[in-house]
Amino acid sequence: MRRKYLSPFVLPVVAFALTIIVGAVLLEATSVLPGGLAWVDALFTATSAVCVTGLVTVDTATAFGREGHWVLLGLIQLGGLGIMTYSSLVFYLWRQRVSLTDRLAVGQALLHDPSFHLGNFLVRMVRMVLVIELFGALWLYALEPAVLGPFGALFHAISAFCNAGFALFPDSLERWQFSPGMNVVIMLLITLGGLGFAVIDECILVLRGTDLGVRGLSYPARMVLKTSALLTFGGAVLIFFAEVMGGMQNGAVMDSALAALFQSVTCRTAGFNTLDIASMTNVSLMLMIFLMFVGGSPGSCAGGIKTTTLRVLWAFMVSQFRGRSQVVVEGRAVHSLNLNKAFALFFTATCSILLATLILSISEGGDMPHTMVRGQLMDFLFEATSAFATVGLSTGVTPTLSVTGKLCLTALMFLGRIGPIWLLTALQQMQSEVRYRWPEGDMPVG
Repeated sequence: MRRKYLSPFVLPVVAFALTIIVGAVLLEATSVLPGGLAWVDALFTATSAVCVTGLVTVDTATAFGREGHWVLLGLIQLGGLGIMTYSSLVFYLWRQRVSLTDRLAVGQALLHDPSFHLGNFLVRMVRMVLVIELFGALWLYALEPAVLGPFGALFHAISAFCNAGFALFPDSLERWQFSPGMNVVIMLLITLGGLGFAVIDECILVLRGTDLGVRGLSYPARMVLKTSALLTFGGAVLIFFAEVMGGMQNGAVMDSALAALFQSVTCRTAGFNTLDIASMTNVSLMLMIFLMFVGGSPGSCAGGIKTTTLRVLWAFMVSQFRGRSQVVVEGRAVHSLNLNKAFALFFTATCSILLATLILSISEGGDMPHTMVRGQLMDFLFEATSAFATVGLSTGVTPTLSVTGKLCLTALMFLGRIGPIWLLTALQQMQSEVRYRWPEGDMPVG
């Protein structure tokens, strides 16, 4: 019974929850607001940091002092790498070995490969992450030494790589919407953080020409890179034309494709913005909802249903139209178990977002006629998608939500970060296997 309820799939959920509670206590204690930080706001901010989302109910710059910012930075880093990853690394360095169940759990969470060597991978992963974040911080500091300072450069580099989206400025990064240098650095950090540790590791091996790299990128890595590139650049083009048709909010901003590209990149669960989201067209917001829903890649700091899930679902639709019995992606058939997981994840994510949108509609004006709340449904759908996909972009509604609304988004961020598949797997560990089958029958569909 103990092994059943404390399995490696349940422990991460407990670890994340405990970290959020401790973080909320620390944030409440380090707040510099005159009246103090409300507990619901402390809980919301801690969840947003650990789940590397970036949604806020209070201004990060003014609500916390330097101590509070260090607490946020620690929570973001823990959430980005994963509490379980840190725990496994410490356990490995301490005992020089990890139990088989922990090894399998971490392998399925990060690489979907239970046979990899946990210790070597974790050490290489942490070293790689720290190097990327350090170089990003140095680059940011070199670009804006007076505005950012050493701590600001480090904070935004870690926040960008972990796809957290927390900024030390009330307008996020809007002041640098015309700065190519700042945009490029932040976009590179976001992209690397959203590709996944395994994909980055493979790219490094290929560039170094090692024995593993000579064979080239693996099948999953190629699929991740191609899908990510298509979504990023395709989304940028669509957002560009959507804003041009809408007249744009600041005239000359969209004369450069850089602003559209940044918004497309940040929709991959980063949360930074160089444009005023609330002033964008509904077409752009719908495109951004789709990009946020997909998110990044498996084993990364990003959220969403993941690029591989989208690729599998698209391949399924293509196979249905072509009348094929197999779902083929990049010349290989997708296993039925992977296909079932993709549909389960898509269905769970969609239902979670729609349910949260319904709860927000009820708690934030459910007793008002439609003529008085026009536009709210789009705002709530946008915020709910942003929370579930751990993006952090907002139309400005989140700070004005009621306690019920804030708790709803808090639960959604937690669910989105842990992942519906992980939660479903944890529940399956607690259930008994059914050893009988029901008789099958035909049912008219459509």
